[in-house]
Amino acid sequence: MMPLVMDGLQYANWSETVFRQMRQGGIDAVHATVAYHGNFAEVEAAMAEWMLRCRRHRELILLASEFADLDRARRSSRTAIFPGLQNPSPIGDDLSLLEALYRLGVRFMQLTYNNQSLLGTGYMEAVDAGLTRMGREAVAEMNRLGMVIDLSHAGPDTALQAIEASAGPVAITHANPQFWHPIGRNIPDHVLKALAESGGMLGLSLYPLHLAGGSGCPLDAFCGMAAETAGRYGVEFLGIGSDLCQDRPAESLRWMRYGRWSLKSVKEEAFPRPVSWFQDNRQFPGLAAGLRQAGFSEQDAAAVLGENWHRFLRRVMVRG
Repeated sequence: MMPLVMDGLQYANWSETVFRQMRQGGIDAVHATVAYHGNFAEVEAAMAEWMLRCRRHRELILLASEFADLDRARRSSRTAIFPGLQNPSPIGDDLSLLEALYRLGVRFMQLTYNNQSLLGTGYMEAVDAGLTRMGREAVAEMNRLGMVIDLSHAGPDTALQAIEASAGPVAITHANPQFWHPIGRNIPDHVLKALAESGGMLGLSLYPLHLAGGSGCPLDAFCGMAAETAGRYGVEFLGIGSDLCQDRPAESLRWMRYGRWSLKSVKEEAFPRPVSWFQDNRQFPGLAAGLRQAGFSEQDAAAVLGENWHRFLRRVMVRG
């Protein structure tokens, strides 16, 4: 069987077109955001939509609830969809809802999205107070369930404490190193080092705001950064987490950033123009060529494009 290809995070405007492009690009698995802000009922509704999509497009996608679904999807030439949350707000102050989310099919959850949550501090807060008491219990419960702990939008202290508190490896599904592009949303060296040493995963992001050069970032610059990151911390902890927001309308961006927590009037914004070499899933194979040109062996390029995610998910999701 060919090496597995996985994208560690997408938030596309899901459609048959997107699903067919996934197949054309050879994508075996995608971690798909089903909710940002909102309550438990909104996640239930979002998961019901995914069940309907997977029934309507059963020849293209499969709703994945266990690790074995990866191989089921590949054998049937479909893309496995792993649902995830970018914010813990749906559980409120009730940790028992983590298992309820798991039973609905949610397999990834961020501990915070930019702001302070009941579990930890987002990177945009002025003071990073770290993992809360509830956050530590949430980490333990997610470990028990086999749910991926995602730290993509966490403050560095919160991320470090979550890495230390977790009994298993955690992920930063979509971000880049600060040594390459020093913005707050990207990840400082000491967090990357702890993540790699703990067996965690970093999904390198293709979202223009996370890239040096933004929408004009060339493929060779991105792949050169990937090579330097692999040289510093090891290739085995690297994957792709494109943060593809294909076909999303501007109102989705406002919801992502402000949800219901802010009453401020904000200017209308639009998603940044994607890089020319990654506008949809059909261009995923171009990443392989770029990585090879940057010095990755065929085996290491395959690891970054999905085999590392495959190994990571086995460690997190397979219980016993």
